[in-house]
Amino acid sequence: MKSVFIAVRMSLLFMIICGLIYPLATTGVAQVLFPKQANGSLIESGGVVIGSELLAQNFESPKLFHPRASAAKYDPTASAGSNTAVASSDYAQGIADQIDALKKENPNLTDIPADLVTVSGSGFDPDLSPEGAKAQVPRISMETGIPEKNLYDLVDQLTITRQLGIFGEPRVNVTELNIELLKQVKL
Repeated sequence: MKSVFIAVRMSLLFMIICGLIYPLATTGVAQVLFPKQANGSLIESGGVVIGSELLAQNFESPKLFHPRASAAKYDPTASAGSNTAVASSDYAQGIADQIDALKKENPNLTDIPADLVTVSGSGFDPDLSPEGAKAQVPRISMETGIPEKNLYDLVDQLTITRQLGIFGEPRVNVTELNIELLKQVKL
């Protein structure tokens, strides 16, 4: 009986430490040291939250940059990859469909960056390669009247380089890119 009381007390102690004290402490430290990240890395425009740096949003207007395709259809409650094997005919057909849609929207496109035709693993990849963003520039220029050079400069300006010069790949956050683009054009 004595060992049962010890087990119950230890269980309660660890529930309090691991279920209450530790989460409150880590949340407090995160709020003090990294408040933006702890609150979801939210993007605001004009004092209104319009998205997160961490989640892709679907932009369908031909005047805006488009993110990678999402297997979850950009629904944050359904995060998932397609789980389609690369060697399957479904995968090949999906890529072919993406290429057709991309060429229809961007008729002058010859070199197609892979991130424009492959689905994000999580379904919410907010970034594109600089090449993926630049491939969309002729369409956006034609739709908005903004000179291509200005759009290429905008992509270069918002390109995030490798962390510490060695980790990750250069990338552009599509939501932030579109916010800057919208400052120059009315939809």
